[in-house]
Amino acid sequence: MFFKLPCAAALGLLAALALPACHTTTPETGTTSANAADDKPAGPAPVDTVLLKRQAMRRDSLVADSIAKKNGQLPGAILPGHRIVAFYGNIRSKGMGILGREPKEQMFRKFAGVLKEWQAADPKLPVQAALHNVTITAQGTAGKDGKWRLMNSKATINEVLGWAKEHNCLLFLDVQPGHSTLQAELPKLEEYLKDPIVHLGIDPEFSLATMPGVRPNQRIGTLDAKDVNFTIGFLARIVSENKLPPKVLTVHRFTRKMLSNYKGIKLDPRVQVVMHMDGHGDPTLKKDSYQAYVANEMVQYTGFKLFYEYDARPKPHHIMTASEVIALKPSPLYVQYQ
Repeated sequence: MFFKLPCAAALGLLAALALPACHTTTPETGTTSANAADDKPAGPAPVDTVLLKRQAMRRDSLVADSIAKKNGQLPGAILPGHRIVAFYGNIRSKGMGILGREPKEQMFRKFAGVLKEWQAADPKLPVQAALHNVTITAQGTAGKDGKWRLMNSKATINEVLGWAKEHNCLLFLDVQPGHSTLQAELPKLEEYLKDPIVHLGIDPEFSLATMPGVRPNQRIGTLDAKDVNFTIGFLARIVSENKLPPKVLTVHRFTRKMLSNYKGIKLDPRVQVVMHMDGHGDPTLKKDSYQAYVANEMVQYTGFKLFYEYDARPKPHHIMTASEVIALKPSPLYVQYQ
């Protein structure tokens, strides 16, 4: 059984703006003249479209802030009125997570059982199912451009989007930038993010642009508040321009250095930010990491990852139950299974 979000109205689009044409007045006659030599009328002044978009974005942000302050959140916002439970991986890879490890129908039967467990553990908070597909993936080879990352094909993205719609799930597109940047990679996903069910994840572990020569998995990467702020602004613009409900952004984290200057992250009501504890192993260690790197450095909402392959090894370790995760403070509103 899956839980579908109700439809809701969202933000209005940018209003059209125009600048008046400019003229000069001749002191002798008081008439307007664009050119003293041929007396031809002046054409319209150049329009600074970049400035207009910035002004419109600023206005939309103020409107969003006003609505959020009055009503607590924007129309169609998923959090905090739901708990998102996601299966993570890549549908073309058996090694990246439960999403892709098992045949489709078998995986969805397993997912249905997990969702029932979560709804039973916290009956008052509706569960929203999600698929979290790693869409731009860090690679073991540099590639032709030396960026150490590869994007899924359109066919793959459309296929997993079809799975999500078929089963009333949200879809998160996850980005591991390798030696590229979010500024370069995120525009590749814009056409998909215009869909109201599509959201975004970014993974600092595989962000190595500041570490020349380092191969993914050799060292843990990093992002800064300015990178998160760019991503928030990118998503906020898509929300405004396409009249969408707020987007959810997940940011993976399991060490302090994975995210620098977290206090500099600037929230926007059009984007709901989840700091997502991504470590595996002993439940005690996972709880400590959650407290240190997520709860103690709060941004907005929190998430927690569970690993089918790694959390239960070695015994007597176990995969934490829904009730155990819910008992964390603050209680995570985004939960992911890999």
